[in-house]
Amino acid sequence: MQRAAPQTFDRVLSSMCTQPHPAAREAASRFIATNPGDPATYQAVAALEEDALSYLGEITGLATPHGYVASGGTEANIQAIRAARNHARDDDPNVVAPESVHFSFQKAADVLDVELRIVPVDADYRANVAAVREAVDDHTILVAGVAGTTEFGRVDPIPALTEIAHDAGALMHVDAAWGGFILPFTDHEWSFAHAPIDSMTIDPHKYGQAVVPAGGLLFRDKEVVDALAVDTPYLESTSQATLTGTRSGAGVASAAAAMRELWPHGYREEYETQQANAEWLYQELVARGYDAVEPELPLVAARLPDAEFESLRDLGWRISRTASGELRVVCMPHVSRESLRAFLSDLDDVSSGPARN
Repeated sequence: MQRAAPQTFDRVLSSMCTQPHPAAREAASRFIATNPGDPATYQAVAALEEDALSYLGEITGLATPHGYVASGGTEANIQAIRAARNHARDDDPNVVAPESVHFSFQKAADVLDVELRIVPVDADYRANVAAVREAVDDHTILVAGVAGTTEFGRVDPIPALTEIAHDAGALMHVDAAWGGFILPFTDHEWSFAHAPIDSMTIDPHKYGQAVVPAGGLLFRDKEVVDALAVDTPYLESTSQATLTGTRSGAGVASAAAAMRELWPHGYREEYETQQANAEWLYQELVARGYDAVEPELPLVAARLPDAEFESLRDLGWRISRTASGELRVVCMPHVSRESLRAFLSDLDDVSSGPARN
């Protein structure tokens, strides 16, 4: 039987994961058998997790970060809601989030038996502040905003949402799973430094260039993390605030290694390269007559006829659609100008003519 080979990234244009940094690969291989879920036993990887949290705190403007390296944004978002629920101890809790929020919030609401109140976005795909204000009530335990939406790469008005959350006695959570490693090099207000937010999701295995799985969950206050803790009597560690228990030492070690190599200059360079790629692709699509959304971060969305979209997939391009049907191209570190030129060449070959609205 022939050994399977991993998929190459040369035609992957829709994924928010990427090729890991060489230092991350090497660290992952060294710590592949360790379990940061029992830090008293696996002390070396536990120390690396502290390093990773320190880097994540520096990236997000939080001097004393509490939290851990999770499996990814889904776990981090679920845990943020679980922490808010346990901390509030409300008998009828709800969470308010914009329609641009990641689908992990639907999973969280189902698993945790919490009402999820979805509110509309504005004309530029950001959370509608007035709608959020109208949706919160005395049972709201958490308001969520997104810093780098998965479909259009937009940043919600985080300071305004935080004010609404705290006025309602709720916690404020920011999902920066994708955007967190590039937003420090922009003028957006999104982090712990810009507003008194309570928790954040930020994934090293996306733009952070760690191996999969390596998500990040940060809290401002330790007492909110403590609301997640359960006793672990058979481990050397006496309690645990994580969701999965046994976790990937490879993910933790790779996250620390990648950030040690790339923060801040490597990440800045990657952001500038990929933002330029996104803006170039947007202009090329507009010049061809496609209705495209101007990129705020390195993500381009555009309307393509179904036949063209499917033809591109048949040619091996790994592309996806937004909920409203637009093609989305995510300019991750593995995406080159050369690959985008090849994509456009294939698009020109399959295009059905100048009228594409």
